[in-house]
Amino acid sequence: MTGWGILATGKIAHSFARDLREVPGARLAAVGSRHAERALVFADEFGAGECTAHGSYEALVEDPSVDVVYVASPHALHLDHARLAFEAGKHVLCEKPLTLNLAEAREMVRLSVEHGRFLMEAMWTLCHPLVRELSRRIVAGDFGVPRQVHADLGWVVDRPPTDRMLDPALGGGALLDMGVYPLTFAQLVLGRAELLTAVADLSPAGVDLDVAIAARHIGGGTSALSASMTSRPSRAATIATTTGLVEVAADFHHPPGATWRPHDGRPEAIVAPEPVMGQGYGNEAAEVMRCIDAGLTESPLVPHAFTLDVIGQMDELRRQIGVVYPGER
Repeated sequence: MTGWGILATGKIAHSFARDLREVPGARLAAVGSRHAERALVFADEFGAGECTAHGSYEALVEDPSVDVVYVASPHALHLDHARLAFEAGKHVLCEKPLTLNLAEAREMVRLSVEHGRFLMEAMWTLCHPLVRELSRRIVAGDFGVPRQVHADLGWVVDRPPTDRMLDPALGGGALLDMGVYPLTFAQLVLGRAELLTAVADLSPAGVDLDVAIAARHIGGGTSALSASMTSRPSRAATIATTTGLVEVAADFHHPPGATWRPHDGRPEAIVAPEPVMGQGYGNEAAEVMRCIDAGLTESPLVPHAFTLDVIGQMDELRRQIGVVYPGER
């Protein structure tokens, strides 16, 4: 059994813990929070009587029953919390985006190498069975040559300015929370972006509420991507190819289905070869465990280079739209 420790007890941690129940060989061993009572409530809900509640992150990472730490704290704290885990000899699955910027991401990867521990960004999209099957068939040439990707993601964030999604000190903004998914999807399909252009509407606090991105990818493909905290767009994605169109249903970042519509021929449902575990967080947990068992320090599904590419893209996009976080000034 692999003992998991969850660092922080916010909404995403609840979703992950719920899905972890469906992963063979996984056990929620411990949870850590800055507030002991929150850790106790979380452990009671998800630990089946076998989860230790810790009132500090330091105590969590030192727990000998924990093999892997899932870092579920706000973006701006990821590097510090991953460092704690690595220094305690733990492997790390860190919520996306891995860090606020490329410099921090490189440092996190360096720490994982220094300590000989596994590190993966929790980009569940890349571990989703349907997305993996879609990627496999694109590489095989089943859909012709991909030339254009359209993808958008967003929802109305009706929260106080102190909420982490609106607070620049915590890495708030649509790009890091939502835009990372369209960027990831476009890179998966078309390869690295070699030219990106963005426009955005910023809040009075200086975080991006809405952002629209146009990109040209190596090989000539183009993508049109967007993220919004003020509206609810389609949340779907399309891939236009030389021979047809792939439609990926909402929510494209953990899709319930996808359809291939060739120019000449009948539509075909794209079917995942394996089940989705819960919402899909279970699949990324299973990938972490598979890699650790194989002695790997990074996942071939979510390699460090891919993660660093996307974070570097977000650095450039933030430069263009004028979003700077307090610690970067």
